[in-house]
Amino acid sequence: MLDETLLDAPDDLALADRRGLLRAAAEAGARVRTAARHATEAGIADLRPEGRPRAVLVAGPGAAAVAVADLIGALAGAAAPVVRLRPTGVAPAAGALRWTLPGWAGPVDLLLLPTTDGSEPGLALLAEQAYRRGITVVAVAPRTAPLAETVSGSVGLFVPMAVAPHESPDEHTEGVAAGPGALWALFTPLLALLDRVGLLDAPPETLEKVADRLDRTAERCGPAVATYGNPAKTLAAELTESLPLIWTEGPAAGPAGRRFAAVLADLAGLPALAAELPEALPAHGVLLAGGFAAGADPDDFFRDRVEEPQALRARVVLLRDRPADGLTAAHAARELALGHDTAISELEPEEGGDLERLAELLAVTDFAAVYLALATHGRTAP
Repeated sequence: MLDETLLDAPDDLALADRRGLLRAAAEAGARVRTAARHATEAGIADLRPEGRPRAVLVAGPGAAAVAVADLIGALAGAAAPVVRLRPTGVAPAAGALRWTLPGWAGPVDLLLLPTTDGSEPGLALLAEQAYRRGITVVAVAPRTAPLAETVSGSVGLFVPMAVAPHESPDEHTEGVAAGPGALWALFTPLLALLDRVGLLDAPPETLEKVADRLDRTAERCGPAVATYGNPAKTLAAELTESLPLIWTEGPAAGPAGRRFAAVLADLAGLPALAAELPEALPAHGVLLAGGFAAGADPDDFFRDRVEEPQALRARVVLLRDRPADGLTAAHAARELALGHDTAISELEPEEGGDLERLAELLAVTDFAAVYLALATHGRTAP
């Protein structure tokens, strides 16, 4: 059950936020600026690439690395294929994971290693394998991580992961790995790198605009802003006891929606499904007419409302960016949802560049996931 009173009690939210997730979300803009400075100090701005890489390979553990690969793929578009190397192993532990290069990978490709840990032996082995094949390797990890020693000098380029002033440089806790700050700490240096090699447009002035947009969004979504004027708190309250069906439209919305589904599971323990329009309509339409429909299980007068929890009901979350060619399936999405008495929440970023709009969608949904996690677990949060 969601404790809605907690959403409008900033002091109680702070007490419940044992992992500092709200602070990490609020500091996303500062994290971008720090990460951009680390990229410059590491020498990314001085690179003189001979041309674009044929393909970009991304390897790393956890939801943050998955999101980085997804975001890079969406932003790079047709400039180069982006391939995420999936780990194998007997357990999701740093020492058990292994990554393997595809047989076709060679000197014309680029390998990116984003990780909030950096102690994974599998990533070190992958970097050494890539070096033997002549593949350029760039890693972003904590400054004192073992991976920093492996990826340096002739093996590749290492960029220290940006940390907040209240975090220790070698802090690898669950909160850091799953929190909103980890994504921007890993993503920003790679944006600067891919701008230098010509795969996307992310010069320093664009990264500064992204940081400014994140700051403005944090002001709108902060814990001191009441629910009625706070888009993140409003979304969190709407998603309580629901199965979110996250439907996305536009270039920035797709990866933002998939990221939202991942952080809802990681932080709030809430399952969610994400799909892009118009394919989302046939893919999720059966859920609106099945057991998760709003009217699928009429209220039983004899149901014990204390002992029997309320069943999950589908709720559509429509994340919209500027659709390609001006074509939109949003009208059909609304008709399908409302035709099945399913409520809809909608988010659309303000005007700006591709990265700015993407940053706003990521920030609002990150805040919403944090509020949902805190208000669901309440004052007994671990």
